[in-house]
Amino acid sequence: MTEKLFYQDGYMREFDARVISCEQAGEEYQVVLDRTAFFPEGGGQYADPGRLGGAEVLDVQEKDGVIYHTVTAPFEAGAAVQGKLDWDIRFERMQQHTGEHIISGIVHGRFGYENVGFHLGSDYCTMDFNGPITREELKEIELEANKAVFQNLNVKVTYPSKEELAEMEYRSKIEIEGQVRIITVPGYDVCACCAPHLASTGEIGLIKLVNMINYKGGERITMLCGYRALADYEIKDKNTKIISSLLSTKEYEVAEAVSHLKDELGSSKGKIASLRQKMLAYQAGEIPVDEKMTIVFDSSLEGNAPRELMNLLLDKGAKICAVFAGTEEAGYRYVIGSKEEDVRPLCRKINEEYGGRGGGKPEMVQGSLHGKEEKIRAWLKVF
Repeated sequence: MTEKLFYQDGYMREFDARVISCEQAGEEYQVVLDRTAFFPEGGGQYADPGRLGGAEVLDVQEKDGVIYHTVTAPFEAGAAVQGKLDWDIRFERMQQHTGEHIISGIVHGRFGYENVGFHLGSDYCTMDFNGPITREELKEIELEANKAVFQNLNVKVTYPSKEELAEMEYRSKIEIEGQVRIITVPGYDVCACCAPHLASTGEIGLIKLVNMINYKGGERITMLCGYRALADYEIKDKNTKIISSLLSTKEYEVAEAVSHLKDELGSSKGKIASLRQKMLAYQAGEIPVDEKMTIVFDSSLEGNAPRELMNLLLDKGAKICAVFAGTEEAGYRYVIGSKEEDVRPLCRKINEEYGGRGGGKPEMVQGSLHGKEEKIRAWLKVF
């Protein structure tokens, strides 16, 4: 059994230990110590990173009470070694985990929902609840959670006896054998949990619930606490300032300004589409229709314009119409149609000749190819 120092003191940054064993595992090594402050992966939380002597700690796992450290260099059994946690990451995770207790406690107390899933990743923390929550209720939960932060409540860690536990009401996701460790945020949550937590809620700094989606009949809430919430605010504040400057509007009015800009853009797109139709009709009127095949190369055509121009020329009397958009350097996108003939054989032949790809129906085919305009024109005229 490995002595778990993280239970004794969640704020322990460095510790001394003795190597019990060290075995090679691929390019890394698995080290067992007599004691450790490294928290092993579990309960939705990644393992603590850091260093063991001169080696980097890549992973920490627990099996049958023994904690295995995956490290980058070997150690001699019996050697004394110093462990050092990456404290910034440990503290940030304690902020998220303590915040999760407050949110889960509030949701459970208000709605009776259980936290049925928890993931503490490198960027975000998500919680899955087995019941619906509205956006308005989410804001109320966030406000209540931050009230718990501002009260700077002492977070209690207790190890109740079986008799005491039988009389307690507490949250737990799984059946626990042996000694149960209870985390209490007074007035907000009582929960069985093995992870390190903050000593007081004030150290969380801030709790922000930044997203919520329906998930398996309930809700998945994304939360940012402390440093993560600050980093998120800094990014959003920077973006808001940039948008504010670009739109020459106040920061608190950027959403309204963007909404107006979107309306204007939609109106402009409608006008542009109308003008494009008129221009295509004018362009079709200026293109002479060939008795056998009408061929058009136009690098300015975009979107559905090649097909629309082809249809206009067919209406004008073209027997077969081939429209090419693009350039010799970048390649051509083509559409070929006819009201009288099956153009699929032509599509197969031109693809074979110019390494193209495409297909379609008897009355219209489309695809892409590479070649020189002059040669493609000449090839089509003798097809």
